[in-house]
Amino acid sequence: MKMNGTLALAAAEIKRLRRNRRYLIFTVGLPVILYLIFAKQNANAYGVAFAAFYMVGMASFGAFSGAFNNNTIRISQERKEGWIRQLRLTPLPPNSYVVAKIIASMATSVPAIVIVLLLGRFYAHIHMAPWKWIVIGVTIWLGTLIFAALAVAIGYAFDPDSVQPVALVLYFLFVIFGGLWFPLSGGLKTFGEITPTYWVIRISTDVLATGTIPVAGVLVILAWLVGFVALATFVVRAKAEVI
Repeated sequence: MKMNGTLALAAAEIKRLRRNRRYLIFTVGLPVILYLIFAKQNANAYGVAFAAFYMVGMASFGAFSGAFNNNTIRISQERKEGWIRQLRLTPLPPNSYVVAKIIASMATSVPAIVIVLLLGRFYAHIHMAPWKWIVIGVTIWLGTLIFAALAVAIGYAFDPDSVQPVALVLYFLFVIFGGLWFPLSGGLKTFGEITPTYWVIRISTDVLATGTIPVAGVLVILAWLVGFVALATFVVRAKAEVI
């Protein structure tokens, strides 16, 4: 029964996001436009055609943005307005709000991933085995968990007046130093190898180029996920008495 309540809360969040034009513009519209403009370059990146690299980058850009930027602002605002406190007065489990936000993030990231991958196939004419499409899509999709967890931590930690610039700075640091917009090389690549965003891209391009999954990349992504889940748990517990 309690799980049904959590799922109902997640469903309500998904419906709200579907009506949010700003959310749709930045998670679906912007990645699509950028891909249509820049994908068809006569270049290579990480052993694959630039169009394939940029497909993964733009799908990740949209999915991660939806999981992080929108959620941080929304969580901070709802905390200030007392919505989270009201939910705690219901029979729902204490973690229902956080779980519902993460479920909604995972669900609403799917359109951005699917649409950009379809553009890669039919606009840029990228060809690969069906299982590779699935692995790439799932890799990006699971990567949104990292940013959904970070969104909870940042949304709880900052008030609505300061959360947006903090979220934007953090997100673009991961975007730039993870190489979502352009392939990394030299010292920037060495630095980028510690970020989860870089490895989401490299796992996807390695699957496309060689059919292999770099174990180091999986470990880095898992480490960031565990770290952000721990951070979110700590912040939520620390703020529990003051919201």
